[in-house]
Parts: sequence; structure tokens; C-alpha cells
Amino acid sequence: MSRSAARITAIGSYVPEKRLTNLDLEQLVETNDEWILQRTGIRERRIAGEYEFTSDISVSAVQDLAERYGKSFDDVDLIIACTMTPDFKTPSVAAMVQAKLNIPNAGAIDLNAACAGFSYGLQMANGLITSGLHQKILVIGAETFSKILDYTDRSTCILFGDGGGAVLVEHDADNPSFIESHMGTNGALANNLYCTDLAGEMFGEELAARNVVWQNGREVYKWAVNTVPKGVNALMDKAGVLPDEVDWFVPHSANLRIIESICARSGLALENTIYSLEYYGNTSAGSIPLSLAEGVKDGRIKAGDQLLLYGFGGGLTHAGMLVKWSI
Repeated sequence: MSRSAARITAIGSYVPEKRLTNLDLEQLVETNDEWILQRTGIRERRIAGEYEFTSDISVSAVQDLAERYGKSFDDVDLIIACTMTPDFKTPSVAAMVQAKLNIPNAGAIDLNAACAGFSYGLQMANGLITSGLHQKILVIGAETFSKILDYTDRSTCILFGDGGGAVLVEHDADNPSFIESHMGTNGALANNLYCTDLAGEMFGEELAARNVVWQNGREVYKWAVNTVPKGVNALMDKAGVLPDEVDWFVPHSANLRIIESICARSGLALENTIYSLEYYGNTSAGSIPLSLAEGVKDGRIKAGDQLLLYGFGGGLTHAGMLVKWSI
């Protein structure tokens, strides 16, 4: 990566009020709290209201950011909303955020890289600011997965929740946040994790489920625990950083068993890993910003810390970056 001129200057987050616990799920599908906790590490997840959508979660996260850091958005020149559960096909979530917050002169785009979305969004913001095309960008990762779940399918409905977070990325050539990045895709495996839209078949084969998230958990697990550690190590190698020089590992909060395996295979310490899945579940593009926000709020993440962020999921896509936290 060429030298960055972009810095993360503020962070905010939001989750809906309604909780869906493992005990609640026992009433919906054949499962139990012990089984879910043992296999996923998830205790509960948040569920958006009937009329609460991804743009609403995004706006609340940005408002939290503004309140915590006293930031103004009058000079924000781009909004990147990372999500795979937009309110509409068009307008974009980012356009809805622009309207609801009355941001006067910002471009607005949605980015769909599923659970790797927030990492991709940060990479894009860094590139656009470092190139000089933009000066101040809001990057949002938010989802309302509960609206595309089949609550009779215990393999998926136990995993996902709703919520999100946002960061402000500003031009700062003297104290940049972004050190190195790595990304990749294996689209040939995309039929192991999908949610249909206009097409009902992929690679010439009819898909098993329509308009809800479907995944082959075993195959996604195998892909993640083989691919992500290699990506993590490639990222550290490019940056010339050893595992014990990473202060905090912040992976996508997919499943605690996956995170444990990634740590074991990459040499990163599980005790220095921050995840948000225990009380929020898998929030896809929202999981890394939620984890970051939790780590900042409870004092684990401090200015000067070196963080390794890594997102992975539908696509099948993955993206990671090494970041110096300087808020």
C-alpha cells in the first residue's frame, strides 16, 4: 500500500432495542441455549422493529458518532454504506442517510461485499482520500438480517442479528490510520452462501432457497478457516509485522469457533481478539464496527494501538487491513 493520507477520527454504533435470546429461539426451532452457545458463542442478538430498516440503524450510528466526538457533517463529501440488506434496491442506504441527516454536498453509494463489506469500505475511503479525490468520508457498516431470515431454518436463524456502526475518515497526511491491506475472492464457492434477488439459479443450477439467506455452514466454515489465516499472514508479511506486535485482532464476528480456529492458525492471541457476536450475533457488515465501538467504549482500544481488522463472508469475499488507532 502506498503511504496513506487518511485517518479514522470518530466512531459510533447502534443496535435495536429488541433482544432475541437463545431461550427465545427454543420456542421457534428445534434447538437449545447450550447447543447454540457451544457451537457459536452467541447468547443473544438484536432484532430491528417492523418499520426499522438499515438506513435507520445507519443514521443512529452516525448520530452516536456525532454526539460522542462533537463532529459536524456539513463538509462530508462522500457516504459509503456497506450492507447487503438495503431498504430499497434504489435509492441507496447512503442516499437515505444523506437525506435524513441533511448532509448538503455528499456523494452517496452502497457497497455490498457481505460480511467483508466494512473492510472493503475502509479500503475504498482510504484510497479516495489518499488520492486527493475526497477529504471527509462517512463509512457505515449496518444490516437488518432479521428481515431476510427463515426462522424455521435453525442453521441460519440462530446466527444473525441486526445493528451497525460508522466511522469518519478524514484527510490527515501527518497521522494516517491505514498501514497495509489485503483482499481476495473465491466466487466459485458463492453458491455456499447466498440470498436470491432477480436470479434463481447460479452456475446453471437452481438455488434451494428464495429471498432468504441460505448457507452451507460446513463449506463456509472450511473456506473461512483455511482462507482467512492465509490472508491474515499475508497482510502481516506485507506490513513486516509479527503476531505479537498486533495489539488487537478484530475479525468479522461470524462464529466463535471460526474465530478460535483463525487465531490458532495465524498465531494471533484469542485473548487479544475483540468480537461482538456474544450479545449481537453475526451482524455481517455491521460486526467489525460494532466490535470496534465496544472496544473503544470499554477502554480496551487506545490511541496508538495497532489493530488488524479482517472481514470475510458471502461472495465468497475476504478483506483485511492493519490500522493504527489514533482517536
